[in-house]
Amino acid sequence: MTFRLTLLALLAGSWSCTHAQSTAKPEDTEVWAPEPKVVAPGPPGGGAAPADALLLFDGKNLNEWVSTDNRNAPAAWTVAGGVFTVNKASGNIETKRRFGSYQLHLEWRIPAGISGTGQARGNSGVFLASTGAGDLGYELQILDSYQNKTYVNGMAGSIYKQYAPLANPARPPGEWQTYDIAWTAPTFTAAGALATPARVTVFFNGVLVQNNVALLGPTLYIGAPSYQAHGPTSIKLQAHGDKSEPISFRNIWVRELPAAAK
Repeated sequence: MTFRLTLLALLAGSWSCTHAQSTAKPEDTEVWAPEPKVVAPGPPGGGAAPADALLLFDGKNLNEWVSTDNRNAPAAWTVAGGVFTVNKASGNIETKRRFGSYQLHLEWRIPAGISGTGQARGNSGVFLASTGAGDLGYELQILDSYQNKTYVNGMAGSIYKQYAPLANPARPPGEWQTYDIAWTAPTFTAAGALATPARVTVFFNGVLVQNNVALLGPTLYIGAPSYQAHGPTSIKLQAHGDKSEPISFRNIWVRELPAAAK
């Protein structure tokens, strides 16, 4: 009897599902509004800023940047020939504007004939959210990783000391390298506790190297990272203290994205 009732229930459920499918219409699952905003893409060829992007470096000046150690002082890195080059003596620089979640494009170049090995070879970094002076923030490592051995969570494309890259698509020194980044800012409760962690996706020279990874907190050189509540932050570029030749940047733009749902 029990088996018969179970079979009848299954048949009834199957009939109900089939009936619902037969009476459904294609338009029941069509969404027409709100429509996504129209954004004109950049010209073909890759790397060009779309229409709604903010140019952080247009090849002419560093007007969108300030000194990290003194935000009232202009960025003092060298601009020439449509690129700018790290000035290690002047320290880190960061954007005047502060951001939540965003899409970022930047291009960087290790100088041809670079000297040094390991971490002392073209070392820099883009801090996806700068939380103060010095080297505080969430760092995507920049380094010569073309036939240059180092710890894998410190090579180019790594989230420094947290995640090694999924691949190593580094080009030789002297050639331009590209990062395309989707940054999702962390969120915090009113009491300051972590609600959702920061997440980041990174394409390095067109190759996916970080796939929506959840960060453990801001970068630490020594010890385990942990979160402290913060709001919108600057994007920072590092003037690393190693003795190798300084690296250069060009074509940097950012698109602000909606805040992540809590």
